Amino acid sequence: MPLYRRKPFPILEKPDDLKPEELVFQVRFTKEIFRDYREYLKRINLYRQRVWTCKSTGKSNLTYEEALVSEKQANEKVQQFPKELMEPVLRNVQFSMLPLKDLVITISAKLQERLLEGTEIYGRKNNRIYPCKIVKVIEEEVEKTQYHVAWLDKDKKVTENAVVSGEDLIKKKLPFSRDVLKSFIRESTVRSVPWVLHDKLAVKYGISTNLPEELRIKLSPKRKLPKKDKEENNGEHKRKKPNDDAKPENIEPIKYPIDDLLVKAAADDPVFTPRPPPNPEFNVPMECVGDLLMVWDFCSSYSKFLNLSPFSLDDFENAICHKDNSNILLIVESHSALLRLLIKDDGDYFIALQKKKRKLKISLVTWTDYLCDFLELISNDELSTHIPTIKRGHYSLLDIQAKINIFIELVAQVMATDIMREKLDEYIEERHELASKKRGEAIEENKKRREKKELAKAALNAKEHNDSVGNNSKDQNGNVAKKPEKTSPTLKKHISENSGKKQEKTSEKDVKKSKVDTDPTTASIKVSNGKGSKKLTDVEKKETNDIANIEQRKEFLEREIEKRYIRTNPLGKDRDYNRYWFFRKDWRIFVESCDHKQWGYYATKTELDSLMGSLNEKGERERALKKLLEKRYKKISSEMQKKSKEAHMIQMEEEAALRRSSRVRAAPRDNPARAFLK
Repeated sequence: MPLYRRKPFPILEKPDDLKPEELVFQVRFTKEIFRDYREYLKRINLYRQRVWTCKSTGKSNLTYEEALVSEKQANEKVQQFPKELMEPVLRNVQFSMLPLKDLVITISAKLQERLLEGTEIYGRKNNRIYPCKIVKVIEEEVEKTQYHVAWLDKDKKVTENAVVSGEDLIKKKLPFSRDVLKSFIRESTVRSVPWVLHDKLAVKYGISTNLPEELRIKLSPKRKLPKKDKEENNGEHKRKKPNDDAKPENIEPIKYPIDDLLVKAAADDPVFTPRPPPNPEFNVPMECVGDLLMVWDFCSSYSKFLNLSPFSLDDFENAICHKDNSNILLIVESHSALLRLLIKDDGDYFIALQKKKRKLKISLVTWTDYLCDFLELISNDELSTHIPTIKRGHYSLLDIQAKINIFIELVAQVMATDIMREKLDEYIEERHELASKKRGEAIEENKKRREKKELAKAALNAKEHNDSVGNNSKDQNGNVAKKPEKTSPTLKKHISENSGKKQEKTSEKDVKKSKVDTDPTTASIKVSNGKGSKKLTDVEKKETNDIANIEQRKEFLEREIEKRYIRTNPLGKDRDYNRYWFFRKDWRIFVESCDHKQWGYYATKTELDSLMGSLNEKGERERALKKLLEKRYKKISSEMQKKSKEAHMIQMEEEAALRRSSRVRAAPRDNPARAFLK
């Protein structure tokens, strides 16, 4: 059976109390039966993951069905393994400690060098080559082996017997490949360190199942006895009585994250908020939502390249559903932009228009003719049935699924054009350049940060060293030098008497200033509170500005990378394999069910917070999803709040309009091309 993450996976047994009339769900390839559809769906989704390994070949990253097919093919090859070689191969496999690759190489080399009894090969006799059969192996020396052979004629009858050396026999290639030998070893063993054969195979070929003594000593764990027990019991270790309440020591703690379906509730789990159900309200049928999102995402993301004014998803959905007018402005412009790009590419569509001698200018009146030419060119039987309806000017009466299918075909043709491919290549190169620039700046920033820390550390060490030296400095007589004291009044008087005429003329203010400056302690305080503090403030401001500039630079590079749109990838999956999507031009998070049949969305910040609070980080999928949501939380939540405010304002305006007086003059006539906006 296939291995789950290289470990055996148990298959559920059939329920004992199953009734014949009971409705159940059965997995086709394992015959497992489930009463609960949710449990059945979880198991199916697990089987569809590429986490399975073929037990026979060791191939990984397979689905369960692919692993089953691989095992079946390998078993067919194993059944063709030569029976005469099974016993010597299995004897070499039993209790071997070699890795599989080395074991296969060793066995192949032995089989190539040593010929077995009953093997039919060719040998040299009288300088000629004849067929022969190995009757017996004669071992005379370690390096040289002789064989008792029977020479055969054309009818494979024995004509003569002789003893020849191994050099006279022509050794041929083994009748199996190394991959087949690997599969044979895997199928024949129950464990790999050491390799142990199945009991039935060992008994069948008379191979010992007792582990060799030297291997038993090598594999047995050496337990050190406590000194106290050794002294009291002369080296005999006292074994404690088993305690039922004690936890087993051999159980290793689970290393998270693991597969979400294997995560179980634990006491240390945080309090998870209940996951809100996504809103399933769409104007289009549920089976059309995925295609609608794909078409809108392409048109809105490449609107500048298509020379198409950007439009919201709601407007596009309303335009698709509108049936009162065929010349809806948004629909006409969307089709025209895609068709113009096909014309510009000078491909099959351009040649078809030239043959019909059409003008290469699409207008509001003629756009349906160009659309019909496109549908005739692609030769799609399903879409071709709508050509007469479109030609009669009744595009709006088409089914919603048909309208979206036409858009899908147009987008597919546009994606295949040389112009589009060149644009995508250009975007890819620019994204690579921006990404490398972003990585380079991050590396440089980390380097500067490390250098800054090293300089700060060096300055701190130097300051501590100077302080210790200053406190312990001595004069020439060996006495410890004292710290400078304040100037005495007598010394101040002596200085003032001998300072000269200039000092007598100084004002009292200057004298006070000179007195303050004379005091070294006061002077140091002044310096520390003056230029030093100013410099420190400037340094802090500069560091703050540098950090702000770095963050602005990162945001700028991320915006530039986002502008080079290639495709939209899902944010991630939850434990049930539901996909979560966020499109750049919309504020909602869309949820796609694992079977791709159901869609919904979250449109408020409260729903987003509840969703993030319901994700369990112990699971691989939900951990990755939560990480991406946290990364984009600020952008998504701000967009949701903005749209909520806009919706509230629109509602207030509509309510105010209803309260207006009926004497207000009538509104001007609406443009039918914008009727879908209602």
